[in-house]
Formats: sequence, structure tokens, C-alpha cells
Amino acid sequence: MPKENSVYFRKKARSVALQALYEADVTNHPVDASFKWIKEEAVLPKLSGSYAQELIRGVVDWKDVLDSCIHKYATAWPVQQLPVVDRNILRLALFEICIGKGSPNKVAINEAVELAKTFGSESSPRFVNGVLGSVMDEMIQSGPALPEATMVVMGESG
Repeated sequence: MPKENSVYFRKKARSVALQALYEADVTNHPVDASFKWIKEEAVLPKLSGSYAQELIRGVVDWKDVLDSCIHKYATAWPVQQLPVVDRNILRLALFEICIGKGSPNKVAINEAVELAKTFGSESSPRFVNGVLGSVMDEMIQSGPALPEATMVVMGESG
């Protein structure tokens, strides 16, 4: 079995979180119910389950802000018209990069591209990488891509 804080647990967590978010997005089931069912089917290690739950809760809580960011960087498509998989991969990655801070940004981007290769279409990895690359470019040049989220996380908002 892998070490306690290994990449394995987070990789598994991202995959399960994506599946739960996807199901909830497509069926309008409560995301908690989707997660519970997927977690039982996947026989998820405890650490993976905890991180998946953190990711899911973060995406749900910050969905409007994350979607605004996706809209800003994927201007050719309205967020609701993006493929469901791509939309939820971007939400997960943006949550990790801009709000959650659970993983280094490069790791979050790499993992998002891997999820796109596994679950998305042929063009998904390039699309996801392009959007997240644009977010990172702006963060390097101008600061946080999600100023509202960063202020809340840093305790600067009231």
C-alpha cells in the first residue's frame, strides 16, 4: 500500500470527485448522494475519501466564482455549453489552484490534464491545459485569477 501522503491518494480522490461532480451535473442528483454511491463502489481509502470530499465541497461552494473564471478564460464557449467532463475538470483544478491550495499548481494542472485524457474527448487535454495555462499566465503577471476567492481564503473579506 502507498505511503500515507502519497500522490496515489490525491489522484484517486480527484478521479472520484470528478465522477461525483459529473453525475450531479448531468442528473441533478445531490452531489453528496453521488459521492456516497461512488465512494462505496470504488472502495476508496480513507485519505482519498477525505480529500475527494474536500474537493467536492469546495467546487460546490465556489461554483459560481469558478464558473466566472472559466468564462473569462474559455471565452469561445458559455460555461453551460462546455462538455460536462471538461467543465468539471476545470472547476476541480481551479479550486485546487486558486482556493484550496492543497497541491502545487503544476501538479493540479498535470492532474487535470490526466483526468481529461482519461475521461474527456480527444481534444479535452489540450483545451483543459490551454485554459489552465492562461489562468497561470495571468496569475504570474497580475496576481490571483480569482481575487474574490483569494480574499475570502486569506481572511480579508467580511
